[in-house]
Amino acid sequence: MRATPALYRANFWARSYAELKRTVNFVVTKEGITGAKKPFLLHSFNTPESVSDDLKTLSDQNIGGSSTSHVDWVGPTAESNYNAYARFHGNISRELPPDPKIMRTGYAAFRTRDRGPTIFGKSLWNMDPYAFLALRVKSDGRSYLVNIQTDGVVDTDLHQHRLFVTRPGEWETVILKWNDFVRTNYGFVVEPQMEMLKQKIKSIGIGLTDRVEGPYELCIEKIWATNRYDDLGVELPKHDRNSIESVNGHGDVGGSIPGGLKNKKGEHIQWQGVARR
Repeated sequence: MRATPALYRANFWARSYAELKRTVNFVVTKEGITGAKKPFLLHSFNTPESVSDDLKTLSDQNIGGSSTSHVDWVGPTAESNYNAYARFHGNISRELPPDPKIMRTGYAAFRTRDRGPTIFGKSLWNMDPYAFLALRVKSDGRSYLVNIQTDGVVDTDLHQHRLFVTRPGEWETVILKWNDFVRTNYGFVVEPQMEMLKQKIKSIGIGLTDRVEGPYELCIEKIWATNRYDDLGVELPKHDRNSIESVNGHGDVGGSIPGGLKNKKGEHIQWQGVARR
C-alpha cells in the first residue's frame, strides 16, 4: 500500500515541527554545554506499526545465503506484566550459495528505516548531548552487535558495540557508552579509528554475525539515550559513577564521559576529531 500525497505532506510537516521543537529546546536548555537532563526515546515497539513500518530486516539471503531474519511485534496481554516489544528471530546458516565468489555467509540483522525528510533537510538524530545509549532487551545470550549508521563520509561504515547481557532469558537494561563504539566497514575494524558523528545518526539496529548455526531470538522493548544513571534503573560500574559524579555531583553528564576503547598498542583512544561531510 502506498501513502497518498496528502499523507506524505502530513508526515513531512509533522517531522519538520518535531525537528524545530527539538532544535529550539536544544538551544534554550543549553544541552550542548550542560548535557541533556531528560532521557531521549529513539525507538519504542509499542505498536505494530513501530515494527512493520519502521524496521528493515537484512540477512545473507541478499547474496544467496540461507540465514533468515524476522522481526515480529508482540503485544501486551492481560496475563503479562510486560510491555509490548519486538521479537527479532530466525535461523543462522553458513551454507554457501552456488556463486563461487561468495566465501562467507551466516549473518542476520535489522535496523530502523531512514527517516523521511523535513523542511530543514535530512531527518537525523543528534546524540551529542548524551553519554549513553540504553536498550531494554531479553536475549538468548548470543553475540549480538548494536549497529549505528551515521550520515558520514563513507556510507558503508558502521559503528558497532557488543550487546553484553548478564541475565540471558530475562529482561534487563543494557547501557553502552557512545564513545565505545568501534568504526567498521563490511564487518572489519577500520584503522585509523575516528569518533562517531553523533550529531548525524541515520539508523540504529542490531545484528548477529557469530556464524553459529541454529535458531536465535532477541526481544527488545525500547531504545533511548540518556545521561543519568539513576534513570536507567540499574547500577553502573563504580568508575563510571565516579566519572559522572565528578562533573556536577548528582549524576548528570555535562558532555561525554571517557570511553574504554584502546588501540593495537593497548593505549586508550583519545578522540581528536570527527569525520564530517
